[in-house]
Amino acid sequence: MGVIAPNGTGLKEFWRSLVAGESGIGPITLFDATGFKSQIAGEVKDFDPLDSMNPQWKPQRMGRHTQFAYAATQMALKDADFDPKVGKLAMVLPVCIGVSSSAFDVIENGFHELQARGAQRINAGMVRNCQPQAAALLIAQQLGVETQASTISSACNSGIDAIASAATMIRNGDAELAIAGGADAPVTPLAMASLASAGLSSFANAEPTRASRPYDMSSDSGVISEGCGVVILEDFDHAVARGARMYLEITGCAAQMDSDPDDPFDGLEATMRLALANAGRGVREIDYICSYGPGHPVLDAAEVKVIRRVFLPEGHQVPVSSIKGVTGNPLAAAGPMQLISCALAFQHNTIPPTANHEFPLPGCEWDFVSGKARKALLKCALINVRGLGGGNSSMVVERVRAT
Repeated sequence: MGVIAPNGTGLKEFWRSLVAGESGIGPITLFDATGFKSQIAGEVKDFDPLDSMNPQWKPQRMGRHTQFAYAATQMALKDADFDPKVGKLAMVLPVCIGVSSSAFDVIENGFHELQARGAQRINAGMVRNCQPQAAALLIAQQLGVETQASTISSACNSGIDAIASAATMIRNGDAELAIAGGADAPVTPLAMASLASAGLSSFANAEPTRASRPYDMSSDSGVISEGCGVVILEDFDHAVARGARMYLEITGCAAQMDSDPDDPFDGLEATMRLALANAGRGVREIDYICSYGPGHPVLDAAEVKVIRRVFLPEGHQVPVSSIKGVTGNPLAAAGPMQLISCALAFQHNTIPPTANHEFPLPGCEWDFVSGKARKALLKCALINVRGLGGGNSSMVVERVRAT
Protein backbone atom coordinates (compact mmCIF):
# COMPACT_ATOMS: atom_id res chain seq x y z
CA MET A 1 0.00 0.00 0.00
CA GLY A 2 1.14 3.54 -0.68
CA VAL A 3 -0.48 6.71 0.65
CA ILE A 4 0.14 10.43 0.24
CA ALA A 5 -2.25 12.42 2.40
CA PRO A 6 -2.58 15.80 4.13
CA ASN A 7 -2.24 14.11 7.51
CA GLY A 8 0.87 12.17 6.57
CA THR A 9 2.77 10.55 3.73
CA GLY A 10 3.63 6.88 4.15
CA LEU A 11 1.77 4.21 6.08
CA LYS A 12 3.42 4.89 9.44
CA GLU A 13 2.70 8.61 9.59
CA PHE A 14 -0.75 8.23 8.02
CA TRP A 15 -1.79 5.70 10.67
CA ARG A 16 -0.23 7.62 13.56
CA SER A 17 -2.24 10.73 12.74
CA LEU A 18 -5.48 8.76 12.22
CA VAL A 19 -5.21 7.12 15.63
CA ALA A 20 -4.28 10.43 17.27
CA GLY A 21 -7.11 12.27 15.51
CA GLU A 22 -4.52 14.75 14.30
CA SER A 23 -5.94 16.83 11.45
CA GLY A 24 -4.05 17.59 8.25
CA ILE A 25 -6.29 20.59 7.44
CA GLY A 26 -4.77 24.07 7.36
CA PRO A 27 -4.75 27.42 5.55
CA ILE A 28 -4.32 27.14 1.77
CA THR A 29 -0.70 27.73 0.71
CA LEU A 30 -0.75 26.40 -2.87
CA PHE A 31 -2.22 29.72 -4.04
CA ASP A 32 -3.24 33.05 -2.54
CA ALA A 33 -6.71 32.39 -1.17
CA THR A 34 -7.28 35.93 0.07
CA GLY A 35 -10.85 36.89 -0.74
CA PHE A 36 -12.03 33.28 -1.11
CA LYS A 37 -14.98 32.17 1.01
CA SER A 38 -13.18 28.96 1.90
CA GLN A 39 -9.52 29.52 2.68
CA ILE A 40 -8.67 26.12 4.14
CA ALA A 41 -7.93 22.72 2.66
CA GLY A 42 -6.09 19.48 3.27
CA GLU A 43 -2.78 20.02 1.46
CA VAL A 44 -0.05 17.40 1.18
CA LYS A 45 3.02 18.75 2.92
CA ASP A 46 6.66 18.66 1.79
CA PHE A 47 5.97 16.71 -1.40
CA ASP A 48 8.70 16.73 -4.05
CA PRO A 49 7.95 14.75 -7.24
CA LEU A 50 11.67 14.46 -7.90
CA ASP A 51 11.94 12.10 -4.92
CA SER A 52 10.36 9.41 -7.09
CA MET A 53 10.42 10.71 -10.67
CA ASN A 54 13.14 11.21 -13.27
CA PRO A 55 13.80 14.95 -13.83
CA GLN A 56 13.94 14.26 -17.57
CA TRP A 57 10.20 13.48 -17.47
CA LYS A 58 9.62 17.16 -16.54
CA PRO A 59 7.30 16.28 -13.65
CA GLN A 60 6.77 19.96 -12.81
CA ARG A 61 4.62 20.16 -15.95
CA MET A 62 2.47 17.19 -14.93
CA GLY A 63 -0.70 17.41 -12.93
CA ARG A 64 -0.13 17.30 -9.17
CA HIS A 65 -2.44 14.28 -8.89
CA THR A 66 -0.34 12.48 -11.52
CA GLN A 67 2.76 13.14 -9.45
CA PHE A 68 0.97 11.77 -6.38
CA ALA A 69 -0.20 8.66 -8.21
CA TYR A 70 3.24 7.75 -9.48
CA ALA A 71 4.91 8.33 -6.10
CA ALA A 72 2.25 6.34 -4.22
CA THR A 73 2.63 3.47 -6.71
CA GLN A 74 6.34 3.29 -6.00
CA MET A 75 5.58 3.19 -2.26
CA ALA A 76 3.03 0.42 -2.78
CA LEU A 77 5.37 -1.71 -4.91
CA LYS A 78 8.08 -1.36 -2.28
CA ASP A 79 5.65 -2.27 0.51
CA ALA A 80 4.55 -5.31 -1.53
CA ASP A 81 8.21 -6.26 -2.08
CA PHE A 82 7.44 -6.62 -5.76
CA ASP A 83 9.40 -5.37 -8.75
CA PRO A 84 7.40 -5.96 -11.96
CA LYS A 85 10.59 -6.12 -14.01
CA VAL A 86 11.93 -8.93 -11.83
CA GLY A 87 8.77 -10.67 -10.64
CA LYS A 88 7.39 -13.36 -12.88
CA LEU A 89 3.95 -12.51 -14.23
CA ALA A 90 2.21 -14.86 -16.62
CA MET A 91 -0.41 -12.24 -17.49
CA VAL A 92 -0.70 -8.56 -18.33
CA LEU A 93 -0.42 -6.27 -15.29
CA PRO A 94 -3.48 -3.95 -15.07
CA VAL A 95 -3.10 -0.38 -13.83
CA CYS A 96 -6.45 1.13 -12.82
CA ILE A 97 -6.51 4.63 -11.35
CA GLY A 98 -9.57 6.64 -10.32
CA VAL A 99 -9.70 10.42 -10.73
CA SER A 100 -12.71 12.65 -10.23
CA SER A 101 -11.72 15.32 -12.74
CA SER A 102 -9.04 16.43 -15.15
CA ALA A 103 -5.92 18.19 -13.86
CA PHE A 104 -7.31 21.55 -12.73
CA ASP A 105 -3.81 22.86 -12.02
CA VAL A 106 -2.51 22.09 -15.52
CA ILE A 107 -5.62 23.51 -17.19
CA GLU A 108 -5.65 26.71 -15.11
CA ASN A 109 -1.92 27.28 -15.64
CA GLY A 110 -2.34 26.62 -19.36
CA PHE A 111 -5.11 29.19 -19.60
CA HIS A 112 -2.96 31.83 -17.87
CA GLU A 113 -0.09 30.95 -20.18
CA LEU A 114 -2.38 31.38 -23.18
CA GLN A 115 -3.40 34.82 -22.00
CA ALA A 116 0.16 35.89 -21.25
CA ARG A 117 2.05 34.37 -24.19
CA GLY A 118 -0.49 33.89 -26.94
CA ALA A 119 -1.82 30.89 -28.84
CA GLN A 120 1.44 30.19 -30.70
CA ARG A 121 3.52 29.57 -27.57
CA ILE A 122 1.51 27.04 -25.57
CA ASN A 123 3.54 24.07 -24.35
CA ALA A 124 2.65 20.94 -26.33
CA GLY A 125 2.78 18.85 -23.15
CA MET A 126 -0.53 20.41 -22.10
CA VAL A 127 -2.35 17.90 -24.31
CA ARG A 128 -0.96 14.92 -22.43
CA ASN A 129 -0.70 16.34 -18.92
CA CYS A 130 -4.26 17.64 -18.57
CA GLN A 131 -5.93 14.38 -19.60
CA PRO A 132 -7.78 12.31 -16.95
CA GLN A 133 -5.85 9.20 -17.99
CA ALA A 134 -2.42 10.82 -17.53
CA ALA A 135 -1.78 9.21 -14.13
CA ALA A 136 -2.59 5.63 -15.17
CA LEU A 137 -0.65 6.01 -18.43
CA LEU A 138 2.49 7.30 -16.70
CA ILE A 139 2.47 4.45 -14.18
CA ALA A 140 1.91 1.84 -16.88
CA GLN A 141 4.53 3.27 -19.24
CA GLN A 142 7.23 3.22 -16.58
CA LEU A 143 6.65 -0.32 -15.29
CA GLY A 144 8.69 -1.93 -18.05
CA VAL A 145 6.30 -4.87 -18.47
CA GLU A 146 3.16 -5.67 -20.43
CA THR A 147 0.38 -3.60 -18.93
CA GLN A 148 -3.18 -2.45 -19.41
CA ALA A 149 -3.93 1.10 -18.27
CA SER A 150 -7.45 2.26 -17.45
CA THR A 151 -8.97 5.29 -15.77
CA ILE A 152 -12.26 5.44 -13.89
CA SER A 153 -14.00 8.72 -13.19
CA SER A 154 -17.12 8.40 -11.03
CA ALA A 155 -16.68 11.40 -8.70
CA CYS A 156 -15.53 10.56 -5.16
CA ASN A 157 -16.24 6.88 -5.87
CA SER A 158 -13.55 6.79 -8.56
CA GLY A 159 -10.75 5.37 -6.45
CA ILE A 160 -12.73 2.62 -4.73
CA ASP A 161 -14.41 1.79 -8.05
CA ALA A 162 -10.97 1.45 -9.67
CA ILE A 163 -9.91 -0.96 -6.93
CA ALA A 164 -13.14 -2.95 -7.28
CA SER A 165 -12.64 -3.13 -11.05
CA ALA A 166 -9.09 -4.43 -10.66
CA ALA A 167 -10.18 -6.94 -8.01
CA THR A 168 -12.87 -8.22 -10.38
CA MET A 169 -10.27 -8.74 -13.10
CA ILE A 170 -8.22 -10.87 -10.73
CA ARG A 171 -11.26 -12.79 -9.51
CA ASN A 172 -12.28 -13.49 -13.11
CA GLY A 173 -8.85 -14.88 -13.91
CA ASP A 174 -7.84 -12.01 -16.20
CA ALA A 175 -4.88 -10.97 -14.04
CA GLU A 176 -2.70 -12.29 -11.21
CA LEU A 177 -1.74 -8.92 -9.82
CA ALA A 178 -2.95 -5.34 -10.33
CA ILE A 179 -2.10 -1.79 -9.35
CA ALA A 180 -5.14 0.26 -8.39
CA GLY A 181 -6.10 3.38 -6.48
CA GLY A 182 -7.25 6.95 -6.72
CA ALA A 183 -5.70 10.42 -6.83
CA ASP A 184 -6.93 13.99 -6.87
CA ALA A 185 -5.45 17.47 -6.42
CA PRO A 186 -8.35 19.97 -6.46
CA VAL A 187 -6.72 22.69 -4.35
CA THR A 188 -6.59 25.26 -7.15
CA PRO A 189 -8.27 28.67 -7.44
CA LEU A 190 -11.01 27.65 -9.88
CA ALA A 191 -11.76 24.30 -8.20
CA MET A 192 -11.90 25.74 -4.68
CA ALA A 193 -14.02 28.72 -5.71
CA SER A 194 -16.45 26.39 -7.49
CA LEU A 195 -16.68 23.93 -4.61
CA ALA A 196 -17.22 26.74 -2.11
CA SER A 197 -19.95 28.22 -4.31
CA ALA A 198 -21.65 24.81 -4.32
CA GLY A 199 -21.52 24.67 -0.52
CA LEU A 200 -19.09 21.75 -0.52
CA SER A 201 -16.17 23.45 1.23
CA SER A 202 -16.21 24.68 4.82
CA PHE A 203 -16.04 28.36 5.66
CA ALA A 204 -14.62 27.67 9.15
CA ASN A 205 -11.38 29.42 8.24
CA ALA A 206 -10.47 30.54 11.76
CA GLU A 207 -10.00 27.02 13.14
CA PRO A 208 -8.93 24.80 10.24
CA THR A 209 -7.91 21.70 12.22
CA ARG A 210 -11.44 21.49 13.65
CA ALA A 211 -13.30 22.44 10.48
CA SER A 212 -13.89 18.89 9.23
CA ARG A 213 -16.46 17.55 11.69
CA PRO A 214 -18.18 14.36 10.48
CA TYR A 215 -21.69 13.79 11.88
CA ASP A 216 -21.31 16.79 14.22
CA MET A 217 -23.97 19.46 14.70
CA SER A 218 -21.32 22.24 14.53
CA SER A 219 -20.28 21.38 10.98
CA ASP A 220 -21.11 23.73 8.11
CA SER A 221 -19.66 21.54 5.34
CA GLY A 222 -16.80 19.20 4.52
CA VAL A 223 -13.23 20.28 3.82
CA ILE A 224 -11.69 19.68 0.39
CA SER A 225 -8.28 18.02 0.32
CA GLU A 226 -5.83 16.30 -2.01
CA GLY A 227 -3.80 13.13 -2.04
CA CYS A 228 -3.54 9.59 -3.31
CA GLY A 229 -3.89 6.00 -2.20
CA VAL A 230 -2.59 3.06 -4.25
CA VAL A 231 -2.77 -0.64 -3.42
CA ILE A 232 -1.28 -3.76 -4.95
CA LEU A 233 -4.00 -6.36 -5.43
CA GLU A 234 -3.01 -9.98 -5.86
CA ASP A 235 -4.53 -13.37 -6.46
CA PHE A 236 -4.45 -15.29 -3.17
CA ASP A 237 -2.53 -18.30 -4.49
CA HIS A 238 -0.03 -16.05 -6.26
CA ALA A 239 0.53 -14.08 -3.07
CA VAL A 240 1.03 -17.25 -1.02
CA ALA A 241 3.45 -18.66 -3.59
CA ARG A 242 5.75 -15.65 -3.41
CA GLY A 243 5.41 -15.25 0.36
CA ALA A 244 3.70 -11.88 0.18
CA ARG A 245 2.43 -10.07 3.25
CA MET A 246 -1.37 -9.81 3.02
CA TYR A 247 -3.23 -7.05 4.85
CA LEU A 248 -6.79 -8.06 4.02
CA GLU A 249 -9.06 -9.71 1.48
CA ILE A 250 -11.71 -7.99 -0.64
CA THR A 251 -14.74 -10.29 -0.50
CA GLY A 252 -17.61 -8.16 -1.78
CA CYS A 253 -18.24 -4.90 -3.59
CA ALA A 254 -21.09 -3.07 -5.30
CA ALA A 255 -21.80 0.24 -7.02
CA GLN A 256 -25.16 1.82 -7.78
CA MET A 257 -26.69 5.24 -8.45
CA ASP A 258 -29.51 6.68 -6.36
CA SER A 259 -32.79 5.88 -8.07
CA ASP A 260 -35.49 7.59 -5.98
CA PRO A 261 -35.33 11.42 -5.89
CA ASP A 262 -37.52 11.37 -2.79
CA ASP A 263 -35.17 9.01 -0.95
CA PRO A 264 -31.59 10.37 -1.05
CA PHE A 265 -28.90 7.72 -0.57
CA ASP A 266 -31.20 4.82 -1.47
CA GLY A 267 -28.38 3.74 -3.77
CA LEU A 268 -26.00 3.47 -0.80
CA GLU A 269 -28.49 1.28 1.02
CA ALA A 270 -28.54 -0.95 -2.06
CA THR A 271 -24.73 -1.11 -2.36
CA MET A 272 -24.34 -2.04 1.31
CA ARG A 273 -26.85 -4.86 0.95
CA LEU A 274 -25.32 -6.04 -2.35
CA ALA A 275 -21.73 -5.92 -1.07
CA LEU A 276 -22.75 -7.94 2.00
CA ALA A 277 -24.57 -10.46 -0.18
CA ASN A 278 -21.60 -10.75 -2.54
CA ALA A 279 -19.35 -11.40 0.43
CA GLY A 280 -21.79 -13.91 1.91
CA ARG A 281 -21.95 -11.92 5.14
CA GLY A 282 -24.79 -10.74 7.36
CA VAL A 283 -24.87 -7.43 9.21
CA ARG A 284 -23.99 -9.11 12.52
CA GLU A 285 -20.69 -10.24 11.00
CA ILE A 286 -19.56 -6.66 10.35
CA ASP A 287 -17.24 -5.42 13.10
CA TYR A 288 -16.72 -1.90 11.78
CA ILE A 289 -18.00 0.52 9.13
CA CYS A 290 -15.42 2.86 7.60
CA SER A 291 -17.95 5.43 6.49
CA TYR A 292 -18.12 8.12 3.84
CA GLY A 293 -18.83 10.84 6.45
CA PRO A 294 -17.59 13.96 4.59
CA GLY A 295 -18.66 16.37 7.32
CA HIS A 296 -21.48 17.90 5.28
CA PRO A 297 -24.59 17.94 7.55
CA VAL A 298 -27.09 16.87 4.88
CA LEU A 299 -24.88 14.12 3.45
CA ASP A 300 -23.86 12.83 6.88
CA ALA A 301 -27.46 12.62 8.08
CA ALA A 302 -28.56 10.79 4.93
CA GLU A 303 -25.78 8.23 5.28
CA VAL A 304 -26.70 7.51 8.89
CA LYS A 305 -30.33 7.09 7.87
CA VAL A 306 -29.51 4.31 5.43
CA ILE A 307 -27.01 2.66 7.78
CA ARG A 308 -29.86 2.46 10.29
CA ARG A 309 -32.13 0.88 7.68
CA VAL A 310 -29.58 -1.82 6.94
CA PHE A 311 -28.27 -2.58 10.43
CA LEU A 312 -30.86 -1.68 13.05
CA PRO A 313 -33.55 -4.19 12.04
CA GLU A 314 -31.00 -6.78 13.15
CA GLY A 315 -30.37 -4.79 16.33
CA HIS A 316 -26.70 -4.36 15.46
CA GLN A 317 -25.24 -0.90 16.16
CA VAL A 318 -21.84 -1.54 14.61
CA PRO A 319 -19.09 1.02 15.35
CA VAL A 320 -18.78 3.65 12.61
CA SER A 321 -15.98 6.12 12.04
CA SER A 322 -15.03 8.59 9.33
CA ILE A 323 -11.37 9.41 8.74
CA LYS A 324 -12.28 12.70 7.01
CA GLY A 325 -12.00 14.65 10.24
CA VAL A 326 -8.27 14.09 9.78
CA THR A 327 -7.84 13.73 6.01
CA GLY A 328 -10.52 16.07 4.72
CA ASN A 329 -12.26 14.94 1.53
CA PRO A 330 -9.64 14.04 -1.12
CA LEU A 331 -12.32 13.14 -3.67
CA ALA A 332 -11.16 10.13 -5.74
CA ALA A 333 -8.47 9.34 -3.18
CA ALA A 334 -11.04 9.01 -0.37
CA GLY A 335 -12.00 5.37 -0.98
CA PRO A 336 -8.41 4.12 -1.31
CA MET A 337 -7.45 5.98 1.87
CA GLN A 338 -10.39 4.34 3.64
CA LEU A 339 -9.31 0.92 2.38
CA ILE A 340 -5.74 1.55 3.57
CA SER A 341 -7.01 2.74 6.95
CA CYS A 342 -9.05 -0.48 7.26
CA ALA A 343 -6.01 -2.59 6.43
CA LEU A 344 -4.00 -0.81 9.12
CA ALA A 345 -6.93 -1.10 11.55
CA PHE A 346 -6.91 -4.87 11.00
CA GLN A 347 -3.15 -4.98 11.47
CA HIS A 348 -3.25 -3.01 14.74
CA ASN A 349 -6.63 -4.25 16.01
CA THR A 350 -7.66 -0.64 16.42
CA ILE A 351 -10.57 1.44 15.10
CA PRO A 352 -9.48 5.01 14.29
CA PRO A 353 -11.72 7.66 15.84
CA THR A 354 -14.01 10.14 14.12
CA ALA A 355 -11.94 13.25 14.78
CA ASN A 356 -13.73 16.45 15.84
CA HIS A 357 -16.99 14.62 16.49
CA GLU A 358 -18.50 15.93 19.75
CA PHE A 359 -22.25 16.46 19.48
CA PRO A 360 -24.16 14.40 16.91
CA LEU A 361 -26.44 15.92 14.34
CA PRO A 362 -30.13 15.39 15.10
CA GLY A 363 -30.99 11.90 13.94
CA CYS A 364 -27.31 10.91 13.80
CA GLU A 365 -27.01 9.37 17.25
CA TRP A 366 -24.67 6.41 16.75
CA ASP A 367 -21.43 4.89 18.00
CA PHE A 368 -19.01 7.08 16.01
CA VAL A 369 -15.90 6.07 18.02
CA SER A 370 -15.49 9.68 19.07
CA GLY A 371 -12.75 11.03 21.30
CA LYS A 372 -10.09 8.38 20.90
CA ALA A 373 -9.19 5.23 19.01
CA ARG A 374 -10.66 1.94 20.21
CA LYS A 375 -9.04 -1.47 20.52
CA ALA A 376 -11.08 -4.16 18.77
CA LEU A 377 -10.50 -7.51 17.13
CA LEU A 378 -11.58 -6.81 13.57
CA LYS A 379 -12.44 -9.65 11.24
CA CYS A 380 -14.81 -8.02 8.76
CA ALA A 381 -15.42 -4.38 7.81
CA LEU A 382 -17.65 -2.43 5.43
CA ILE A 383 -16.43 0.63 3.48
CA ASN A 384 -18.88 3.24 2.13
CA VAL A 385 -18.10 5.93 -0.46
CA ARG A 386 -20.47 8.34 -2.19
CA GLY A 387 -19.89 10.64 -5.14
CA LEU A 388 -21.26 13.96 -6.31
CA GLY A 389 -24.26 13.25 -8.52
CA GLY A 390 -25.64 10.31 -6.56
CA GLY A 391 -23.16 7.49 -7.13
CA ASN A 392 -22.55 5.02 -4.30
CA SER A 393 -20.02 2.26 -3.68
CA SER A 394 -19.56 -0.22 -0.86
CA MET A 395 -16.88 -2.81 -0.23
CA VAL A 396 -16.56 -5.64 2.30
CA VAL A 397 -13.04 -6.50 3.44
CA GLU A 398 -11.97 -9.32 5.75
CA ARG A 399 -9.00 -10.57 7.70
CA VAL A 400 -7.05 -12.96 5.49
CA ARG A 401 -7.79 -16.59 6.22
CA ALA A 402 -4.97 -18.77 7.53
CA THR A 403 -2.62 -20.17 4.90
